[in-house]
Amino acid sequence: QVQLVESGGGLVQTGGSLKLSCAASGRTFKTYAMGWFRQVLGKEREFVAAISWSGGSTYYADSVKGRFIISRDNAENTLYLQMNSLKPEDTAVYYCAAEEGMAPLTWHREEYDYWGRGTQVTVSS
Repeated sequence: QVQLVESGGGLVQTGGSLKLSCAASGRTFKTYAMGWFRQVLGKEREFVAAISWSGGSTYYADSVKGRFIISRDNAENTLYLQMNSLKPEDTAVYYCAAEEGMAPLTWHREEYDYWGRGTQVTVSS
């Protein structure tokens, strides 16, 4: 089992940047495909970005493509999300998620096995 803890959220103005981190416990982080999702109160949790267990493949939602960058440091058991050119519609709670078993990256939230508790990102207009 792995525990995930997000950090780095906060309040930023439109056009600003934030970098989220997700620290994972355990020795098997390097075998997990990882993803970032976000959720606004009253709406479904939506996919943001995913990265393969090796870090060699990434995939983004159209709404963040070209603005967000997902990356990972397997030596540090940490997942990142660099968010640039932020917009008010990016405001949400951001969650990291892990899919065990060296599976291919995925954008389907039901395929993830572990979730963090989230970090709030607020973009003011």
